[in-house]
Amino acid sequence: MQVVNWLPRTELPFAAPSRPELLEMPEPLVVAPVAPAAVAEAPVAPAVKPAERVKIDVPRPSLASTRTGAVAVEEAEEAPVVVKAPVVPPPRFALQLLRAGRCLLLVELPTGEAFQARDPAYLLLKDMLRAAGLPDSPQIVGEPVRWPLLVRGTMDQGPEAARDFVQGFLSARLEDAPCVCVWLIGLPAVRFAGEANAESFNRELQVEGLGSAWAVPGLELLMEEPQRKADVWQAMRRLMARWKESNE
Repeated sequence: MQVVNWLPRTELPFAAPSRPELLEMPEPLVVAPVAPAAVAEAPVAPAVKPAERVKIDVPRPSLASTRTGAVAVEEAEEAPVVVKAPVVPPPRFALQLLRAGRCLLLVELPTGEAFQARDPAYLLLKDMLRAAGLPDSPQIVGEPVRWPLLVRGTMDQGPEAARDFVQGFLSARLEDAPCVCVWLIGLPAVRFAGEANAESFNRELQVEGLGSAWAVPGLELLMEEPQRKADVWQAMRRLMARWKESNE
């Protein structure tokens, strides 16, 4: 039965005494855990070091550079700011030159087109000429002066260029046939030929190169505001002697 040792539970009669070493209980056998064999074949990856932060040296401004920078800022603040002049659009107007006796009339065309025989503005102009003692059928001199001259192009067509052109046009006509007084009828005529504004209406102007000129409100303005006709009549009476004497 493959029994090595057998111990009875009770003492057997006439049996030989038991040996003490057989009565001792053997200590349990403790089996130590087997450690897994290291795998030599698998390469061990080297430990990855964290990326080192690049050190940037920030130069600290010295006292001298700080003072130089402060001076530069002060000079920049004190330097005058160059402001470009705004672009002024060219003025737009149409003027017609007429001759009545020894007077020249530079008249603003209300519609921009040449006068027609039955135009209300032209009929008003004829009434003014009769009241002034001048021929009421004025002679048209040349084509209307229209500004700007060119729709496109790089030529300067601002207010100063318009003034030079209108005054040059009038000067050439005066050389052809002198006159005793130039009627400037309408704000464009007063502004670009007489170098004046609406405050000069009904006043006599002395314009270099043109001589004596009379500033008159525009024909359309006189029709819209008939009360202005009284001021025109009073100014006309003061100047009437100039062309009446020349007619005589």
